[in-house]
Amino acid sequence: MRITYNQDLTHLNTFAVKASCDKFIQIEDEDEIRPLLETDELNSAHYILGGGSNVLFTQHFHGAIVQLCTKGIHKFNEDTDFIWLDVAAGEHWDDFVNYCVKNKYYGVENLSGIPGFVGSCPVQNIGAYSAEVKDVIDSVFGYRISSKQPFTLANADCQFGYRSSIFKTTWKGDVLITRVRFKLSKKEKLTVTYKGLIEEMESSGLPLSLENVAKAVVAVRNNKLPDIREIGCAGSFFKNPIVKEEVRNKLLSEFPNLVSYPAGDGMCKLAAGQLIELSGMKGVRESSIGVYPKQALVIVNYGGATGEEIQRFYRKVQEAVERTTGIRLEPEVNIL
Repeated sequence: MRITYNQDLTHLNTFAVKASCDKFIQIEDEDEIRPLLETDELNSAHYILGGGSNVLFTQHFHGAIVQLCTKGIHKFNEDTDFIWLDVAAGEHWDDFVNYCVKNKYYGVENLSGIPGFVGSCPVQNIGAYSAEVKDVIDSVFGYRISSKQPFTLANADCQFGYRSSIFKTTWKGDVLITRVRFKLSKKEKLTVTYKGLIEEMESSGLPLSLENVAKAVVAVRNNKLPDIREIGCAGSFFKNPIVKEEVRNKLLSEFPNLVSYPAGDGMCKLAAGQLIELSGMKGVRESSIGVYPKQALVIVNYGGATGEEIQRFYRKVQEAVERTTGIRLEPEVNIL
């Protein structure tokens, strides 16, 4: 375990905003967690940081920031059709995806190229290109901070929803996820239903395979999203809103090309990126901050912007969308 004080967080968040915290705790061995919980280190303000790809720091964090850097991918079980893998929280998500593709384990290839750590994936229920991580998670392991006790949650108990889970709602801020168990198919099982992914597969002329789907996903992402090594961002900044069908129908009368998807129980999911585009904010730039020209869901830091400035800008985007459509977008990113 490494503890530093007044830690600079600039290189620990993909927005690349300058920030700091009172105390920064890096855990490199799962055995270090219980002794940490027996102290009073996490009894006050704290935040569990993954790869820093889904957070916007707007000020100095008065408290402790904890980051699990544990590593390891281990086979838990295997049968004719499936393999169960236990993956440490500190593994980079894309490294795990590449491991699965290399070993021909199906289920996470559509999530190629997503930054962050494995331990964060169930919190957000990460998803892309018609796939969500909840569909391959078997169980989640960790510790409750309040009780100082370990927990194991089966998939059904994680309360997974659209970009949500129990770890983001009732258990928010009270868990240290140590590892995630995945159930992956050993038999070919591919999902190629997203329009952009289908078009990429067709234009590449490559045959349908696990490796080629993963390559196509990365190609689509690279074409639409900035390289976080060059331009600061946190990926999709807003959630796609879910509204009643009558709200969608009313919007359709004004915007005939409105994109929507069934969400069950008389609800529809709208495309937040399209709503931002309809509001006229796509590509808008103010000094060092802007809406990415190739993907309206992405707010970018072109260099030197502060977290407070990005916060003020994203609120302008919210207001523009609300004025145009009557819908207020919710940030997908954690704002601190």
